[in-house]
Amino acid sequence: MSVFEIEARPTWVGIAAARAEPPDPPLRRRRIFIQVIVGAVIVILAVALVGVVAARRLAEAEAVNDAAKTADLLAEAVVQPVLTDGLLTGDAAALAAIGKVIREQVLSTSIVRVKIWNPEGRILYSDEPLLIGQTFPLGADERDVLSNPKLRADVSDLQAPENIYEKASVKLLEVYRPVWTSSGRPMLFETYFRYDEVTARSGELWRGFAGITLSSLLVLVLLLLPIMWRLLDRLNRAQRQRESLLQRAVDASTQERRRIAGTLHDGVVQDLVATSFAVAGAAELAAAQGRPVLAADLRSAAGTVRTSIGGLRSLLVEIYPPNLASAGLPAALEDLAASLRSRGLDVSLDLAPDLGLEPVEDRLIYRVTQECLNNVAKHAAAQSVQVTSFAHGKSVILEIADDGVGFDVHQALAHPEEGHFGLRVLADVAADGGADLRLSSTPGAGTTWQLRLLRR
Repeated sequence: MSVFEIEARPTWVGIAAARAEPPDPPLRRRRIFIQVIVGAVIVILAVALVGVVAARRLAEAEAVNDAAKTADLLAEAVVQPVLTDGLLTGDAAALAAIGKVIREQVLSTSIVRVKIWNPEGRILYSDEPLLIGQTFPLGADERDVLSNPKLRADVSDLQAPENIYEKASVKLLEVYRPVWTSSGRPMLFETYFRYDEVTARSGELWRGFAGITLSSLLVLVLLLLPIMWRLLDRLNRAQRQRESLLQRAVDASTQERRRIAGTLHDGVVQDLVATSFAVAGAAELAAAQGRPVLAADLRSAAGTVRTSIGGLRSLLVEIYPPNLASAGLPAALEDLAASLRSRGLDVSLDLAPDLGLEPVEDRLIYRVTQECLNNVAKHAAAQSVQVTSFAHGKSVILEIADDGVGFDVHQALAHPEEGHFGLRVLADVAADGGADLRLSSTPGAGTTWQLRLLRR
C-alpha cells in the first residue's frame, strides 16, 4: 500500500483526545515563579488603583470634616462671644467689633469669605461690605440648620446670587452653622474655604494611606516569594519522585512479565512438550501391539496437548515478546501474528525491514499493533487483517486494516460502551509515546488504524 493510497482514505479521526485525563506537564519552576510575580504585580496594581480611589474619597471626606471642625471651633470660640443684638439692627459699633474679630482671627489663606445671616435671609455682616444689608432667600439646607441646629458643609454654588462677588474659577467649600447673640437671638454663621486647601489636605492623607497599603503589599509579596520558591522546589522533587516510581513500576511490571513468561516456558511448556512426545510414543506402541482404539485415544490426547502448547506459546508472546529485543520488531510482530493465526484469523504482514527506530519506539509500535489486533480478534468479526509499516519522510507509519464489521467512530468516542477501553488504551499508549494515532471506520466497511511516529 502506497503513501498516496493511505492519504486518500476516508476522513481520519484523531483519538488522542479520548484520554481520560492529560498527563501532568513537568513543573517549570522559573516559569511558574515568573507567572506568580506577574500575577502579584497585577493584583498590586489593581489593589493600588482601587485603594487610591477609595483613599482619595476617604481623604477628601476627612479634609472636609477637618474644615467643618475648624469652622465650628471658630464660630463657638471666636465669633459667638462678640455677637450682640446690635448687629441685628445694623449698629455701627457691633459691626466694627465683629469685623475686627473676623479680620484678625477668622480670615486666612484658607477661609476667604465670611457671612452672618439673620433667619429672614438678610446678610448682617460680611467681609465683603457690598453684601451687608442685602437679602437673599435662604435655601432649604440653611433653614434646616437654623431649625435643627447642626453643622453642615457643602461645595458652594458660585452661580447663586449671594456669591456674585466670588471668582467663578475658584472652587469653594462653604460651612455653616447657627450662632446666637448673648440674648439668644439666632443667626447663621457661614464660612467659605478654598477647596484647593481641602484638596491639598486630602492629597496628604491619601498619599500616606496609599503608601502604607502598597508597601505592605510589597513586603507581603517579598515574604511569600521564598516560601513559594521552596514549595515549587518540593513539588518539583515530588514530581520527579513520582515519575521515578512510575518508571520503577513499569520496569518491575516488565521484569515480572519476563519472569512469568520464562517460568511458563521453561516449566509448564517444556513439561507439556515432553508429555506430548510420551503420549505420541505410547500411541505408536499401542498401534504396534494391535490396539487401535487405545492408539486413537492417545493420538487425540497428544493433539490436545500440542494445541494447549500452541495456546500457551501464544499467551507467552502476548505477555512478553522475547523476540522484540533479540530478533527485532518484524520477528516479534510475526510471532504476534502467528498467535492470532492459530485462532483462525488471516494476518498478513508487510513490514519495512529497517526503520531506524529506537528500542522505545519499537516497543510502542509493538504495543499498538498488539492492542489493535486484540480489538480485531475480540470485536471486529473480521476474516483478515493487514499490518503495514513503512517510512515516510521523517515519520514512520504503521497501518492496521481489517475487513470486519466496522463502527461509527464519532459515536464510539462520544459514548463508549461500558467496559470497552480499547480506544482509551490506544490513545494513552500513543500519547505517552509522543505519536499521532488516527482511526478510520465505517459500519460494514472495516476499520483502519494509523499510527504516525516521528523518528528521533
